[in-house]
Amino acid sequence: MEKPLADKIRPERLEDVFGQGHILGKGKILNRILESGRITNMIFYGPPGVGKTTVANIIAKMTNKKFHKLNATNAGVKDIKGIIDGLDTLFSVGGVLLYLDEIQNFNKKQQQSMLEYIENGKITLIASTTENPYHYIYKAILSRSTIFEFKLLNKEDIIKGLKRAVKIASNDLKNIQIVFKEEAFEYIAEVSNGDLRKAINAIELAIYSTPVNREGKKYIDLHTAHDCTQKKILNYDKFGDSYYDILSAFQKSIRGSDPDASIHYLARLIKAGDLISICRRLLVIASEDIGLAYPNAITIVKSCVDAAMQLGLPEGKIPLAQATLVLATAPKSNSAIKAIDAALSDIETMDVGDIPLHLKDAHYKGASKLGRGLEYKYPHNYTNNYVRQEYLPHSLRNKVYYVAGENKMEERIKAYMNKIKE
Repeated sequence: MEKPLADKIRPERLEDVFGQGHILGKGKILNRILESGRITNMIFYGPPGVGKTTVANIIAKMTNKKFHKLNATNAGVKDIKGIIDGLDTLFSVGGVLLYLDEIQNFNKKQQQSMLEYIENGKITLIASTTENPYHYIYKAILSRSTIFEFKLLNKEDIIKGLKRAVKIASNDLKNIQIVFKEEAFEYIAEVSNGDLRKAINAIELAIYSTPVNREGKKYIDLHTAHDCTQKKILNYDKFGDSYYDILSAFQKSIRGSDPDASIHYLARLIKAGDLISICRRLLVIASEDIGLAYPNAITIVKSCVDAAMQLGLPEGKIPLAQATLVLATAPKSNSAIKAIDAALSDIETMDVGDIPLHLKDAHYKGASKLGRGLEYKYPHNYTNNYVRQEYLPHSLRNKVYYVAGENKMEERIKAYMNKIKE
């Protein structure tokens, strides 16, 4: 069976792996481990198409261990047991190197089945996952493994991979010359979103679907590249790590008063079609990060969110952009969240005491006999609609939860509060 081009170009030496210089470069941690010859349990974490399987295969060839490869999407305890049963045979005298792809698909029991043999060194585990290992991998395995994060490839590394792929495809086609325009490489690298496998699949489609012209050449230009690439796929899984990463970057960019970055991450969320998460996050930001510095922000955002929900996408992107830019360019204050968090913390950790008697409900017969509301002073009967009396429980009488932020609105609030208390 003809191997896919992505498999044909798979490097066989570490120095030929594209990208991942932060762990594979000279002197970097994974490179040093491999040079030492002592292969430890490892977990490779990162998006698809960035070299996790390639590096695992290279490591397998560098050891004298019996190599087994399983994919957790279709393997089970029976497959693990089959490997364990062969541990003490002549073929496994140097131990076993098990590469377990997509380990996040193994449940706790399946992961535990390997633990004893990982601990005694009979199995050296290299596992790969596209999901955050701290969320999906059994803690006992995590504690016995080194985690390496593989990152999305940059455009330059993907172009290098594409050119290597074209060279290998040219050798397969022998007498047919492939002419690739540079802008076609650029475009495919751009829309692959850091996934080399996806880029190579696109270039393979371009090569084999393009007819040979009269000169015996396959001519692949930007138009062909457009035809052979699907809509750009973002790293966005609503129940995965990147979901929270994009939402986090969105809020932190708004909080940091960077309208350009805020709009960029909004665009990612819109591209993924996640309207509800955008609306919820904008409403939170309006109170958490802007708050009393611009109290009308929540009103504007609520109107924009309602409009977006009524319009739906794609038109809803416009009020969402408006809300995002209002928040990103607004003055910032976190006094509201700090106040409520401090109050909740006291309720959870302290004996906060009873509500003062004069504040308790007195709208029922017999309340006065219980002392309810007898000493309450009605603020509207006093100058500036203010009178000094105790509102907090006695044990918290001097507690301060709200601290005005350094912005014009809260400076005015602070001045007003000081004035009425004079």
